[in-house]
Amino acid sequence: MDEQVRAKFPPVFWYANLTELFERAAYYSMASFVVIYLGQLGLGTYWPAILNTLLWFLIYFLPILSGTVADQVGFRRALLWAFVLLTIGYFLLGYPVWLGGGTLAPMIEREVTAGMNVVIPAVIGILLIGFGGSFVKPCILGTAQKTAGARATLAFAIFYVVVNVGSLFGRIVAFFVRTRPGAALSAIFAVAASMAMLAFLVVMVLYRGPETAPGSGIHGKPRKSVPEILTGMVTVIFNLRFFLFLLVSCGFFFLYNQVYVALPLYLKTVVEAKPAMDIYTMANPLVIVCFQLLVTKIFGKMRPIRSMIVGTVIIGAAMALNMIPVFTGSDLRAPFAVLIPVGSLIVVVSIALGAFAELFTSARMYEYVGSMAPKGQEGLFLGYANLPLAFGSLAGGPVGALIFNEVMARGASRRPDGLLELEPSQNALGWIILMAIGFVSALSMWLFNRWLERQEALDEVSRK
Repeated sequence: MDEQVRAKFPPVFWYANLTELFERAAYYSMASFVVIYLGQLGLGTYWPAILNTLLWFLIYFLPILSGTVADQVGFRRALLWAFVLLTIGYFLLGYPVWLGGGTLAPMIEREVTAGMNVVIPAVIGILLIGFGGSFVKPCILGTAQKTAGARATLAFAIFYVVVNVGSLFGRIVAFFVRTRPGAALSAIFAVAASMAMLAFLVVMVLYRGPETAPGSGIHGKPRKSVPEILTGMVTVIFNLRFFLFLLVSCGFFFLYNQVYVALPLYLKTVVEAKPAMDIYTMANPLVIVCFQLLVTKIFGKMRPIRSMIVGTVIIGAAMALNMIPVFTGSDLRAPFAVLIPVGSLIVVVSIALGAFAELFTSARMYEYVGSMAPKGQEGLFLGYANLPLAFGSLAGGPVGALIFNEVMARGASRRPDGLLELEPSQNALGWIILMAIGFVSALSMWLFNRWLERQEALDEVSRK
């Protein structure tokens, strides 16, 4: 066996993964509640969704640029600054309740009632988290790449497990902290800030970066300069094939984003006054951790485009599950086995089904982008493979809030407990629209692939 394969991963690899664990714990300790928290602060039912989608967009779009900056200043320095920004950002989101005089209303109202003492720290906090978070993944993945040697597949598998373990850890800690007697929902941002500080300490004390770590393995190629990246982005987006792929694949990530937009709004304003979103959304990482290897083993040989189509159909069906109470006449708020309302249980099942969809779609997208790229430009196109996720998420907030407010909640009446009583037809129509987005996206993806195959066949004929 090759000596490089037998060699252990260097310590810097494990320190990087420990850093990622705390960073993901910080983010997911509060991610499921951002829309609910900002809504209770008085930002209405639209602006929380827009700010949340801005956060997602920054985290998935900016690494295209922040990865280059990290290469230039060094991973360690980039990570230290990133966690300073993240800690301040999480603190600013909690600031309106802790020190700014803001109060959390029991229910979310459509009108904006928050003052500048709430809006300014919330917006700055979202921006800092987006900018800071965009540096973390390029540094951690860069460390894994540069230290993995011949075991890149194992290194990235470990990274993916760590991401989901961190996600679970953050949600669990946040749940126990925010449910203590006397604790407010803003306590989740104290958890997030604490996790970010722990990540900072790991980097400060242990992490030295693959640039300086002895025996760190093979160094990857340096990233391009910022002007080269912007030029490459124009080249990729103006490539007709990639542009069409960007359009047809955004639907999946638009629906995935609804786990953090439409579903929290639905649960908080319709099903229960205090939904345990951190616990409910644990269904996503739990499914991924438990079934990733099984799905890969059974469906790994499926063509990437077929796998992505299946995943998009599944996530559309996941949205459709929420119509079950409408057509069965079930009471959304009736307890199921005493523990959870029926409506919340179905949302949890839809989140779990959406996680299965992610297993079919996310990883295979990179494989498909590499295969559709012009010969010799595979690396260029793979560098921008996250654009569907970024733009799908960008649409997810405002459109998701629009579907909830103008479709599901149209004609709704207010119950004595403050929750909305939805018109069954409007409730069903909202979920039908979300389901249709998934199914139309899957059909569009199939049609796009048929067109692409014809174009490649014509290109082959023209070369002969």
